[in-house]
Amino acid sequence: MDLGLKDRVYVVTGATRGLGNATARELVADGAKVVVSGRDEKSVADAAAALGPNAVGVAVDNADPDAPAMLIGAAREHFGRFNGVLVSVGGPPAGFVSDNTDEQWQAAFESVFLGAVRLARAASAELEAGGVIGFVLSGSVYEPIPGLTISNGLRPGLAGFAKSLSDELGPRGIRVVGVLPGRIDTDRVRELDALSADPEATRAASESRIPLRRYGAPEEFGRVAAFLLSPAASYLTGVMVPVDGGARHGF
Repeated sequence: MDLGLKDRVYVVTGATRGLGNATARELVADGAKVVVSGRDEKSVADAAAALGPNAVGVAVDNADPDAPAMLIGAAREHFGRFNGVLVSVGGPPAGFVSDNTDEQWQAAFESVFLGAVRLARAASAELEAGGVIGFVLSGSVYEPIPGLTISNGLRPGLAGFAKSLSDELGPRGIRVVGVLPGRIDTDRVRELDALSADPEATRAASESRIPLRRYGAPEEFGRVAAFLLSPAASYLTGVMVPVDGGARHGF
């Protein structure tokens, strides 16, 4: 299938590693051009170099109010157009209600929630019909994940924002989608497993609850996200798509 990605230009945040990076790789492999971002200048430069000439890097934190203008501006400056954005950001600190501090909540809100809202607002003002705004969220949109209280608090709210945005932008031909990763074998998930006394046993237990009986590979997530961002998914909007090996038990 031709996804129609050739020469389209996307901003992908949090793309120095993990799910954002996996999506950027799949977009470029299918002919798109990408602006990738992250907080560390060297990591961003390395990620962009690894993606090749159809990628450029911008070192900026999603929480920075100037990030939207910088990223969309880079897309237009380097590639001459802007067709969509995937908002991905590293997960907030793990912990239970009694563990997480006000400072952790505030920092996560600025980065995970408000940063995403700002970028989506800026993108919605710049995109034309056929444009798309995507959010990397979490299975916690539907069911809280033990030990990830901050994520459980913020991700469902962002999903609600995305759904509202899809209703507002639909008449202009702009789509809004959410991608809900389950246990994808990224550094973040390995770090979470390592918080337990026996990371291998924790992983085995998690895999036993996944119908496909394994963690997903980053490229499996990236291919789904790239499809959702592509013109091939032109009649999909306002949806939350789980990429979790069947772990979500509801319809």
